[in-house]
Order: sequence, then C-alpha cells, then structure tokens
Amino acid sequence: MDDDDVSVPDSPSSESGTLSPGSLEKQRASLQSYLNALPYQCESPEEMNARLEYIVGRISVCAETKNWLVLTTWDDSRRKLDTTDLQLPWKPLWRVLQKELWPKKRMHDSSRNVVNILLFVAEQCRRYFPTTEISEMLSTFLPMLTKDTVLTIVPVLTSFLPPSHPSIYMPSVFSLWEAFNSSVIDDRLIELCGELSEEHIAGEYSEYGPEGCAQWKDVGLWSDAEWTFLIGKTLGSMNVPVGATRGASTTAGHADSMADKQSLRIKKLINRSGALAKLIVYSLSLDAPIRDNGSDGSTLSSEGFVAGSRALDSLDKLITSVESFFHPSNYGIWSLNLTHFVQRLMAEFSKRWKEEQQPHCKTPVTRRLTPEIRRNFIMILRTPVLLSMFSKDPFTISYSQAAIRAMALLEPALVMPEILERAYSGLEVVNETHRTTSVMTMLSAVALPLVSEKIYLGGQKHIVPLLELCIPGIDLNDPVKTICATMFIASVVQHMKIADVSMHQVGVDLSSDAPAQDVMDVDPDNEQQLPSGIEGPGMPTLSREEERALTRESTAAWADWVTSLFRRVLALFENLPEEGGKKGTTGGKMEEAVLKAIKGALDNVCLHLSDSLFDLVLKLVYEYASTNAKSNAVRAFGQLVSCLARARPEKTVDRFLPFCIAQIQEELKHGASSIRTTSTHEAVPSDTTLHWNMSILRGCFGYGGGTILKYKDQLLGLMALLVEKTKSERGYTGTGRLINRILHSAATIYTLNARYVNPAEWDSPEFNRNLTNQWGKMYEADDVEVVWHVPTHDEIEFVLEILDKIAAPALDKVEALLETVWKWDSVARNDFCRYLHAARSVWGGLSMFLLQGPKEVVNPCLNAEIEVPELLVTPLDVKAGFALTDPSDPQYQRAMAHRTRFGRLVHRASDVLRKESEGEDHIDAVIGVSRAIDVYLLEYAITRSSFEGLTKAYRQARDSNRIWPKQRENSRIVFLKRAHVYNAGRLYMHALYRRREALDDQLLEDLIEMSLSPYTRVRRHAQAVLHNACGYFVRSTRFTLPYLFRALEKKNDPDRMKGALYILWNKGTAAYALADINFNGQYLAALLNCQHQEKPSVQKLVGNVAQDALVYLNEESCHTDAFVEDIPGVLQALAELKHEFPSSIVDPRILQQAVSKASARVTLKNERYARAVIEILEVAERPTTHWRYVQFAIRFLYGLLRRDFAPPPALAAFFLKQSISPHTTIRVTAQKAVVKVCAHVKIRTFSKSSDQLWLDEWENPLKVDIPVADPSIFLQQHGQPGYPVGQEGDLRVDKVETGFLVWTQTVKGYRAVPEGPSPFSWEEASIPVLRAMSEVMGQGNFFTVLALLWGQESMKNSTTPELRAENVTFMKSIAKMFETQELQAVLDTIDPLLADGDRYKQRSGAELLAGLSRGAKHWPRQHADYLWSWIASRLDRIYAQMKPDTVSFWENLLSEQLVDRDPRRTAPLVKWILSLPLDFHGDSAFAMSKSLSIFNILVDCLDLRFLSLADQYINLFLNKCEHRVCEIRSQIAQNIYAIISIQWRPVYPTTRGFIEACVHTPDPFRIRLAMGVGFRAWSASSSNLPYVVVLLPEIIRMSELNDSSELQTYSSAVLYVLSAVTPPPEFIEVIADNFINAIKSSISWRIRVNALPTLIVFFYRNLLSMSSELVSKLMNVLLDCLSDENIEVREMASKMLSGVVRCSQRQSIVPLKDRFVTMLRRTKLPKRGDPAYQEALRSLHSAILGVCALIESFPYSVEPWMPPLTEVLANHATDPLPISKTIRKCASEFKKTHQDTWHKDQLAFNDDQLQSLSTMLVGTSYSRWLWRI
Repeated sequence: MDDDDVSVPDSPSSESGTLSPGSLEKQRASLQSYLNALPYQCESPEEMNARLEYIVGRISVCAETKNWLVLTTWDDSRRKLDTTDLQLPWKPLWRVLQKELWPKKRMHDSSRNVVNILLFVAEQCRRYFPTTEISEMLSTFLPMLTKDTVLTIVPVLTSFLPPSHPSIYMPSVFSLWEAFNSSVIDDRLIELCGELSEEHIAGEYSEYGPEGCAQWKDVGLWSDAEWTFLIGKTLGSMNVPVGATRGASTTAGHADSMADKQSLRIKKLINRSGALAKLIVYSLSLDAPIRDNGSDGSTLSSEGFVAGSRALDSLDKLITSVESFFHPSNYGIWSLNLTHFVQRLMAEFSKRWKEEQQPHCKTPVTRRLTPEIRRNFIMILRTPVLLSMFSKDPFTISYSQAAIRAMALLEPALVMPEILERAYSGLEVVNETHRTTSVMTMLSAVALPLVSEKIYLGGQKHIVPLLELCIPGIDLNDPVKTICATMFIASVVQHMKIADVSMHQVGVDLSSDAPAQDVMDVDPDNEQQLPSGIEGPGMPTLSREEERALTRESTAAWADWVTSLFRRVLALFENLPEEGGKKGTTGGKMEEAVLKAIKGALDNVCLHLSDSLFDLVLKLVYEYASTNAKSNAVRAFGQLVSCLARARPEKTVDRFLPFCIAQIQEELKHGASSIRTTSTHEAVPSDTTLHWNMSILRGCFGYGGGTILKYKDQLLGLMALLVEKTKSERGYTGTGRLINRILHSAATIYTLNARYVNPAEWDSPEFNRNLTNQWGKMYEADDVEVVWHVPTHDEIEFVLEILDKIAAPALDKVEALLETVWKWDSVARNDFCRYLHAARSVWGGLSMFLLQGPKEVVNPCLNAEIEVPELLVTPLDVKAGFALTDPSDPQYQRAMAHRTRFGRLVHRASDVLRKESEGEDHIDAVIGVSRAIDVYLLEYAITRSSFEGLTKAYRQARDSNRIWPKQRENSRIVFLKRAHVYNAGRLYMHALYRRREALDDQLLEDLIEMSLSPYTRVRRHAQAVLHNACGYFVRSTRFTLPYLFRALEKKNDPDRMKGALYILWNKGTAAYALADINFNGQYLAALLNCQHQEKPSVQKLVGNVAQDALVYLNEESCHTDAFVEDIPGVLQALAELKHEFPSSIVDPRILQQAVSKASARVTLKNERYARAVIEILEVAERPTTHWRYVQFAIRFLYGLLRRDFAPPPALAAFFLKQSISPHTTIRVTAQKAVVKVCAHVKIRTFSKSSDQLWLDEWENPLKVDIPVADPSIFLQQHGQPGYPVGQEGDLRVDKVETGFLVWTQTVKGYRAVPEGPSPFSWEEASIPVLRAMSEVMGQGNFFTVLALLWGQESMKNSTTPELRAENVTFMKSIAKMFETQELQAVLDTIDPLLADGDRYKQRSGAELLAGLSRGAKHWPRQHADYLWSWIASRLDRIYAQMKPDTVSFWENLLSEQLVDRDPRRTAPLVKWILSLPLDFHGDSAFAMSKSLSIFNILVDCLDLRFLSLADQYINLFLNKCEHRVCEIRSQIAQNIYAIISIQWRPVYPTTRGFIEACVHTPDPFRIRLAMGVGFRAWSASSSNLPYVVVLLPEIIRMSELNDSSELQTYSSAVLYVLSAVTPPPEFIEVIADNFINAIKSSISWRIRVNALPTLIVFFYRNLLSMSSELVSKLMNVLLDCLSDENIEVREMASKMLSGVVRCSQRQSIVPLKDRFVTMLRRTKLPKRGDPAYQEALRSLHSAILGVCALIESFPYSVEPWMPPLTEVLANHATDPLPISKTIRKCASEFKKTHQDTWHKDQLAFNDDQLQSLSTMLVGTSYSRWLWRI
C-alpha cells in the first residue's frame, strides 16, 4: 500500500515498516478509520476478499491461456513486499535486457525505448534478487566492462545489485568511479550511495541483519577516504562558477557527449540533489569530538567537529563554500540546483528525525541524531535559505520556502524571529512587489508554526498585524501579489477561530497556568541556554502568560480586519473587467486565477468566523447585494455568497432568498431575459439585476440540503418561473446552473462543517475560554468527527417533485417541438434549446442520485470465436452512497422512469434533427442535444477529471501540514478531504467499466453521427464526448470503429471523412484499433483508401494519422496477441498461487473455454495479419496509387514485418523494386525493409527455438566459443595485427568486447569459410522470398540505377559528404543474403564511380564497395579472395583520389572495412595501410596528414591487436611531434593518444582478483601509473595525471606565450581540465605545489595572473581534501602576490584571497586583519619624488587590498570585526591611485550587496563608521546620506 494512495490508509503499517503478515490487524484498523469516516455501511473484509479472489481468478485464467492483452485490464495493484516475502531470479531479466543493450545493427530501431523500461524493472526488483547471486552478477557484468561500454555497464550494475551485502561490491564501485570522469556515472553512483546510506542506517538491526548490513565506518557507512571522495562529488555537483568561468566547473558532461551513442540511449531522470541529501543526512551521527563553537566568548576553535559529527562538519564546509551563490544578486543556472539541494536536505533530515522519535525505530541510540546536531544542522542551512527566499525565479523561491517551513517546524526558535523580521520589512514596503510576494508566500509556508503555540510560542501575537499588512496586497493591478496575499490569509485562517477574545470582550485569568499538554517541547539539556541569535531587535523573549495575553489583546482587531478584507474584495470586484467570452469568464486567465484565490481565502475566513463576526459580514455583504448590481462582478459576487453559505447555509439562505426571489420576479415581470438567443453573447445591460440575483441564489445553494426543504415551495415556483421566462442564452443557462446547485444540495452526499475543530468543540465554553491556545490544533484520523449531508426521505421526495414539475414538463415541450421540427422558426429553436437545457441541468445535478443496476447488453461486441464473455473486465461493485439503490423501491422506479424518458427523448431529438438538417440554424440545437447525451452517458457517479481534482487537492492539503510522509497528525480539514476522496474513489469504481444497453448504443450512434457533422463546432463537441464515453463504457471503441471506417469510403462528404479521421487520430482509439484482431488491418486499409478525396485538409489529416499509427506497428504487438511459446515460470507461479487461495477462485468452466479458444485466437491473429499485409500491398502496387500513399503503405508494411513469419514473395519483391524509387522517402523506407527482410531470413534460419528467435540468441553455424584459459596465449593466436601466409589459423575473432578488467571465459569467434560452396542454406519458407528478390536484382540495370540514385547531389549542403550508414547496410544485406550472385554486376557498377570526378558519385561507389566487402564476411574463400584482390588493386587509385572534400567518406569506407573485423579478414587492407609511407617532410600538408589520418583509423579499429606495434610507432611519433605544420602536429597527437589509449588495460585474471585488488590495493585501475594512460583526457583524465603533473610547470609557462595563440589556447585548456576534475588524493598536493612553485618562481607577471585563477578553481574543487599545511602554503603565496610589483597580480590575489577566506579560512580572519592594519599603520607614504615612494605605495596598496578582500569575503553580512575597518580605509580614501580607486570599488560593492538588508546592517555601525563609509564611497563625507537610504 502506497503512502500517497488515497484509497488505502496513509501509513497502514508505519509501526512495522513493512506489510508482513503480523501487521494484518494494524492494516485493518487503519482501513477501518477510512470506513468509519463514511456515512454508510461498507463491505466487510470477507466480502472484499471475495471480490479480490474473483479478480485473482480472472488474472489466473488470462495468464494460463497467454491472453496478455485481456490480463492487463484486470491487473492494477500496488503493494510493498518485504525481501523475505519474495525472491526473484535475475538471469531471465538479464537475458532479455542484453538484446536491448547491444541490439543487432540491422534490427536496431532508434525509436525503441525498451532498454530503459527493462532497467526500471530491474531497479524495482533488485531488492528481491538473492544476495547469494551478487558474486555471479559481478562475474557476469565486470568482464563486459570496457572503456566503450562503461556507460552501459554502470547503469546495469546499479539496477541489478541488491542493496544487501554492499561490502562485496562497493570497493569495486569506488575504484571504478575514481577512474572515469562521467556525469552519467556520477548520477548513478551518487543515487546508489544515497540509497545505501538510508537502507543501512539501522546497521545490524536493519532488515538485512548482521550478515547483510553495511558496517559502520568513519562517517556512516563510509571510510574517511570514501567520504572525502563523496563530498568532493557533492561539491562538484553544485555547478557553481569558480574563477573566471561562469558555467559549471566540470568536464563530466562533455565527456559523456563524446561517448558511444548506444550507451547514451540509457536515460534515467535522477534527482541528484535528493540522493546527495540522503547521503549526508543518513551519515550524520555523534561520531567525533565536539568542536568548541566559541559560545563562551572564546575564539572559534578549529579542533573537533561541528556538533561532534564528521558529516555535519563536511556539510558546514560545503555550505560555507557556496553560501554567496544563494544571494539573488548572484543568481544563475546554479541557483535552482543549490536551493533544491537544501530543500532535499531539510526534507530528508525531517524524515529521519521523526523516524527516530518513533518507538519502533531500529536505529541504535548511539547512531541517532541529537538535539545538538539538529540545531547546528539548521543553523548551517538557515543563512543560505534566508538569502535565497528573495530569488528571481518561482522554483528557487518555492524550494527555499519548503526548506524554511521544515526548519520552522523543527527549530522554530532559530528561524521564526528571522522570518518575522523580514516579513514586516517586506510587507511595509509595498512598492517592492518582488519582496512583498516572496514574504507572503514564505509566511504561507510557515503558517502552522506561526499559529500554533505548541510549535512556536511567540508567533501568535503577530498574526493580526501581519494580516492587516496583507490587505493592501489585494490589488487587481497586481494579480500575483493578490494571489500571494490570499494564499497567506487562507493558510493562517484555516487553523484558527476568528473571534474577539481580548480583555474588554471576555474576562480572562491572566495568571492561569498552561495545561500540561500545551507546554512547548524543549530539549531538557538546552532549557537554560537558548541558542544565540534569536533575540533580534524588537523580538524580546516573553513568558508564556505574557505571550498569551498579547495574543488575546491582538484579537480585538479582528472585527476591523474582517470588515477591511471584505470591503477590499468588494472594491476589487467593482474594478473587474466585463464578463464575456465563450465560457463567460471574467477577463483573462490572471483575473480568473485571482478570483479563484479570493474565493479560497474567503471560504476559510467565513468558515472560521465567530457568530458575531459572521453576522457582521453577512450584514455587510447583504447590504452591498441589495443596493448594487454590477454586470462585471455577477459571477464573482455569487462566489462570495457561496463562501457565506458554505459556512452557515441556513442563515445565508434566510437572509438572501426572500429578497432575491422578489427581485427576480420583479425583473422577469418587466421583461428581463426576454430577448431570445441560443448562443453565447454579451449580457444585455437591462438583465444585469436578474443575473445578479440569480448568481446570489446559486451561491446560496450547494451546501445545507436541509435548508432547501424550508423553502421548497418557493424554490419550485421560482424554478418553474425561470424555466418559462428566461429566454436569452445567459438567462436560461443561469437557470440551469441554479437548478443544478439546488439538486446537488439535496440529492448528494458531501461533507459539512469544514472548520479546523470538531463541531462539539467549536461551541464549547472551555474551547472558547482558551481559544488562542487551541489555534493550530491537529488531529489523528480516529479523533475527527466527520459530518455528512446524506439525502433524507423528504429531500429525495423534493428531488422527485422537481423531476415531476420541472423536468417532465420541459421534456413534454421538447417532445412537442420535435413534432414540428420541419417548420421551426427562431422562437421554436429557442424553446427547444432552453427546455432541453433545463432537463439536462436537472440530470446534471443528480450524478449520485440513482444507482444503475445490471444492464441488458444487446451488442456486447464480442468475437465469439476467440473471446470468453466472463473475462470481460467488470466494475468493482462497492457501496458508494447513492441516494436510491433498490430497484423495487417506488422512488427508485419513479426516478429511473424519468431518466429513461430523458435518454430516449434525447435520442429521438438527435434522430429528428439529423434527418431535418436546416443548415446552420440548427447548430445550437444539435450542440444542445450533444451536451444532453454527455449528461446522460457520463454524469454518473464521478468523472475521472473530478476524481483526479479531488485527489490532487487532498494531497496538497495533506502535504502542506506534515513534516514527514508518515505523520499521523494533521488538520481536521485534511481528514474531511480524505473522507471525501475515499467516497469519491468508491463512486469512481461505478463510473468505470460500465456495460452498454440498447439506449446507450443508440446514443453512441448519435454521437458518432454528430462527430461526422459538416459543422466544425458540432463535430468538435461530439468528438470530445465520444472520446470520454469510450473511456467509461466497455467495448465502446470497438462499437464505433465500423461506423468510422464506413465514413472513409468513397462518395462520402469531405467533412464526414475529416470527422472520422480526427476520431481515429485519437491516441486511445488508434492504440485500441491497431491492437484489435478485427480492426488492425481495417484501420490501415481504410487510411490507404482515402486517396479518392482530393481536399488538401483531408490529405494532410490522413498523413498525420498514418504517421502516428506507425508507433503502434511493431513485431511485439503481433507477438503478444499470438503468443505460442511455453511459459513454465508463469505456470509454476500460478500453481503456487492456487495453493494460497481457495480452489474455487478459478472457475473450471471459464478456464476450459479460455483454453479452447486460445489456439483459435492465435490462428485468427495470423490470418488477419496475412490478409492485412496483402491488402496493403495491393493498394501500394496499384498503378493509380499516388506516391504519398505508396509512402504510407511501405511504412505500414515495414512496421508489419515479423521475424516469426516469412513475408509473401510479392512483398519482398515490392520492397526491392521500391529501393530504386526516385522518391527519396520511399527509397529509404524500402531499403530499411529489405535489410529487415534479409535479417529475418537469417535469424529464422539460424534459430532452433522460438526463444532463440525472439531473444536474439540464435547462433551462426560457423560460430565457435573460443576459451580464454590464458589471455596471453589467446592474444598471441587472435590478437595480432597480421599473420604470415599460411599461419592465419581456422578461426576468426571479429570483436574482442572484454579483457579490460577481466576476461570472459570464452570469446565468440567464427570458423573461416574454406573454398567451396556457401556455408549457409537459408530456411525453406524463405526460398520463394529470396527467389522473388533475386529476379528483381537480375533485371540488368538494378545496381546501375541504384548507384545513379545514390550518386545524386545531397539536398543537405554539406561541404564534406559523409558515408551514409543506411546505404552501406542495404548493400551489406544484399551481399550477405545473395553472396556472389550479382557480384560482377556490382563491381562493374562500382569501378567507374571510384574514378569519377563528381564527389557524390565517388561516395555512391564507396557506399556500394563498403557494403559489399562488409557483407562478404562469410563468403567462400575463393570469392572473398577475388573480391579483396579486386579492392587491393584499386587502393592506390582511391588514395590518389582522396581530396579535402572527399577524404571524409573515403576514411569512413576504410573504417567500415576494419572496425569489428578480424584483421585476417581484411589482410590486404591492413598490409596496404601499414605500407603507406608516413611522410613528415612533404610539401603538401594534406598529403602528409592523409596517411597519418588513415593510420589513426587502423590503430582505432585494431585496438588491442595493435599492442605489439605500439612501442615502435609511439617512439616514431614522439620523435616527430615538433613538426612545423600545425595540422600534422594535431594528427601526431591523435595517433599518440590512440596508441596510449590502447595501452590502458588494468586486466585481472578473475573477477574475484579484481574485487580483492579494489579492497587491498590503492590503485586497482592503475590510473596512477604512467605505464597505462588511458581513455580520453575529458573522459578519464585521472589516468593522464602522471604525465600532466610532470609537464605542469611547462604548461603554466606556455599559457603566457602571446606569440603563439595556439599553444596558449591548448595550455589554458589543459589547465582548465586539470582544475575541473577530481584527481586521486595523492596528486592533489603535487598539483597544488606545482601551481604554487610556478607562481613563486616565475619572473613573468602574466604567468602569475594566469596561474592564480586556475589554482583557486583547483583549490575549490578539492577543498575538502586539502591538508592544513597545503592551505597554509596557498595563503602564503596569496599574501606574497598581494605585495607583487605588478598591479594586475595584486588585484587578482586580492580577489582570490577573498574567495579562499570565504570558503574555508574564516579562522584566519583576525590574524589577517591585524596583519593588514599593522602594515597600514606602519607604512607612511613619502612625497612622490622620494625614492621610497613606489615601495611605500605598493605596501600600502597591498594592505588596502588585503583589508578589502576581508570585507568582500562576507558580501551579505556585517561581521563584528568589519565596522572598525571602515575607519581604517576612510583614512586612505584620498590617497593616490590605485589606493583610492580600490577603496571606492570596495565601498561600491559593499553598498550593492548590502542594500537589501541595510535597514538591519546599519545598526552594526556607529555614526563615525557610517561617516567613514561615505568617505570611502566618494572620497569625502558629503554623501553620508547615501548610507541612510
């Protein structure tokens, strides 16, 4: 059962944590709390079990008979299982997944997403995989991990490895993580670490026990080294800009973009912030000595850890380093990331804190959070969150507010004073809209702590003043501010009773003690010493009695506030725009949103008013209503009245009803609403009073059904009068809404009295005596008294009276009008529309009045040959509170007769109007009928959208008050909503899966006809109703399809065709039709037969429908419905299931029927499939078929190809003919189809079973599994670049996809084909297919035409044409299938193209040659030798032909020959490339680079087979790397890189050996050794570090070379990459020392300027790994640079010093300040001519820069040591440049960053210091006033 599932308890087993059998009673008790909240008797558990057994029985039958599509209609359940309840095998899933991870190239569909679905399934199952299988999983996955597959294998590892026994695999995971730089890997492994931290927080007491749990180490589950690594990743994940870069200082994303495309298909939306938050929060514990925080006045100590927690200490450093990026002035792409991280931290912390307070918590006490950890955790996060709450985008603000809310609920004393201070300043300055709205939404978030003294004592007295400040926020000119203001009002008022309980109103004993339950929860060990910082200005700490007295006194202002609020709202109503538009809305979307927000706020206000205040408001509203009638506020004022009526319906109706009835009668008497209209129009001004009073009346009803009976005679008379007299569209639709509301009030069950306390408490003297103490009261579910309105006998009689006296007469008049439809005038049309509308409105308000019993289904739309009627899904018949349920009850029979009459009359109206089409005059009447059908069919129980809306509202209300997901307490309104939603869920069960009786079918037919109407308005409305109806009525889609197909036939009107096409385009309709055995082929054939209609709009629509249909055409859809494979696992599971349930759950008769029809279903599916293919092919081959329809047909036929079904020979021939079509789109699809046909022939031939066929496990007869007992022997035999003639051996190994970490036990190879016949004999069923294709190819000029088409100039204006993979694959498939059949013809076609001057023709020849040679892999030796001798003889000519504009596709050709091929297959080509002279002294740069580029292709493709040549060539390239030509140097570098990439292979003999190396050795991937430098510098730069470190001084020097921009660019790039990755810990100090030494020893100031920012980026990225000695060195070099002779170096050092101090060196501030101030005092500036002038100026400037750096290190706060420094700086404000400029710049920056908080910050300065600030800013004291702004 899910926490968020509203139909079951929120936390039915929260005490046990799982749904073990022992918790059954707790589940039932929790479920009973739902049942007790309902006003009717529900089913017993035994009855529900019987229903569930019925469903299980049906599922069992479907599974046993392989009827998967029907099974999906029964299966809709979710349940959490313990690992002891279930164990699953992982290998079957892995078996299926492999096919998707590495699909066969010719079978690959780029749009296919099954790989992500299967990985998701694995993630859901991983906790149920046996832990004993972990070693086998690793032995399976790790040998497949290579540099190219790492992004594929890591997601597999994280999806499959169980969370138990992490110690087995986590060392390997960390080693792998360290070796590769990838954002994908970071995401996956951070998520894994976060999950493990949470799962194993209880240690040996967790569900995994002492054996399976993770052992606690230095920080939670992690060792110091692992934790440092994880926190480094956390810091990198913040993506904040460092140094000169404004983007993310990481290269991981770029590394992933260069990865294999196949790997990048694996996608998962991972919440990295959430995972990091889990990691940190679940690693918190008291695990280290506590640091002295200096609270006793001593200096801050650097010894120990914050609150004694290492993880918390790391978080402190992390937040400190990024704190400044939370400020709005530092807004950027990182802001959302940072605030989301903090929000998740607070959410996870709250959850853990609350979990550990539960009595059943398994976490050992020693590992639990402490109050000190809690306090420090919130103190660390408080400042950044308060900074970001005024951010620039709503998402960042919402995350900040969620974090603030959690803080306020956990530690209100730390947070609420800060919030209140900002609240007053934000609300008092109304002209700063952004601050005002932020403050109001923030106050909404903390409404509960503000209101409840149990949470926070001290906020209650602020409520009324804050609400008063919000009143000006209700302003139509600023909709956002209005919405925020009303949101705050609603949030606060929902937790309190608005009543005056001040001293002058009620007598109160001020000295009374608080009752025991009201005492605040204060940590006993911290009672005496409150946290520092909560006593702000104006926030004194008062006693409980004083706080309560102040709160009571503040309530004296309620009357004024309530009056002001309602007057403000009425003033806003007066300024609304006029109502209008199709939906009668008030203005645009923003105005509608404002009105909705106001209604929500007033709803809560009215509900919680005391009697006296309610009477005051009622009087105020009544006086306004009776003296005004505003046309622009008709709807809005009606909503206002409804707020009053919801709170006290009787009082409201008593006050308004007599007046409104009199006004309405008076208005109608004088002709209001007498102008007849039937469509939306602007209101007639003279009707305003009528509409005003009707709107008020509508507002009066909807709640309080009992009140209606008091006025039933007046209401009946009024309704009859309105139905008769309102003749304008607005008038009679308003009447309909009024009737609807009255009936809803009387005939529906709904909750009443939604106040925040139970009704009995609301009026109790005790409650009102201590009213303010009870604000914010929370309940548990069982304590809530839910009050329902349930229709009484008298109310039901009143409803029946309305049916008799209002609905029946209206239908009589409609019936009479239908007799004369042929002579209707506008009067008759108007009468028809309004009387039908009245009848429709009656039934629209009775959706829960009448329970529809079993129906007589006339047309079940069953295919009797293959379907079992009992397996059709049925609704879950549960009690749902319908008013009338007994068919034998006379009241029920009366109501049902009325309903049936309404339905039949609507059908008749539809029928008559369809026959008597009077054109456009009847449109409104027809739409009225369509709406009536909508009401009859769909206004039953509850609609899907209404149910989802209620569910969403409930979840929002529930989540807004709870601090963690399993919180049992909540406000009363939440439990009322829960009860309402639970009842709605029961109703929804009745709305779903409804059967169709004859009248329903007739109305569906009417809807279909209207959906095909020539009038767009009619069509659109009817189509919407039809789509909805199909979602509720069983088999209604199947019922409609034949009508739609007939509408597409010839001689049909274009508009009828458009209507049918729009319906067929609907996703639900298309998915059903294309999965249905009967209609799959008809759907496609009907589309293809639409060619007869030439109207462009129809043809465009056909194209769209045909395109979208392709998604549903795949071989799995056919296979699922015609499934014939054995299912032993399913049958075993069913057998076990039957032991768990009574034997009666499976009806043997139904099972027998289903079994007997299963084979018939398969046969019929295959027959229909074959017929569909032939029909589509016939259309495609007609000479009259337009090319666009040929295109549709060929796409359909391509989608219908099946691997288990040989296509008709004519189809294969058709594909091959179309592969030389002049139409590119047709040709491309035809070529793909030919490839697929050939691939299917191959796999059907090679498959020995159906499983092999579908899982791609078929085996080539030539395949041999070569054992790898000794990798060195294997490489000697199969891993060389070439072999002497005669020593090649008989085996060929094309792909070596292992051997990076561990070798697989065997490697796939093939036997070489000797001379003689072909080794393959294709399956018998495909021989006719191949023969038909052969005949097409044998037509002489096939390949000539193909080459001509391929040689046409590409439409894409590419300067360098590339080889097209689809063309190569096509030719390769032909060569594989037909071998040498047309070899000579192909070679004769290719030969002239190779030498043609046209580059596109050359490319055509290259594509033919590439495909031909690629497809010759298994040709008999004599043919393969002939082909390669032919190719070899032309290689020199091809080489000579290579030009700059053609070299790319020739290189592609060579790569295509060599990649994934044993070099023994391509020996002539390999020898030719190795024989190419690598010329480094030629005249032509292109000629030289050409041979180097081709050599690079060879190295890449040979991969490990090149190892034996590596040393020889790498020495050659290193000797030539100083070449004079840039392009050649680049090529040499690429070749060196390619060779050393191959050399990085940290291979181990066994998986166990690798795992042990990860545990016992520091460098299992050998990235620290220069011997194996691997992968890309971007992707795994860790492995390049040994080289980079040695070269670092030179690289730093190169960055200064202005005369070589290329060298400068490359060196800067290397420095950036180096600074932006996380190196192994051993390299951090070495790299930093190199930077520091370069800065110290360099004689060039440019080097120092360039190296400083890079050093700081590196420092930031590795902040948490730096030793104190290293940081000391860094500080020294920065201080040295502050005194540098060059001003640019000094300024850069100052900027860097500011950042370093801010991030980590706050304990150094006082010594640094003293140092700089001493230097300033000691240094005197002599006269300008003095020889010591420059030295003194430099010293002064150095000290000034140092002081400025300290000030700028705290840009958003004023530290205690800061104000005195202003006087120091002011003394030098008039010194010569650059000192004065530096001081002015510092002051200017200070003013900018502190202007938001200056009202508070200025209090830290005395008058002299403020004067000094002014002096700093302008050099004089004249502008002191600037700092007073």
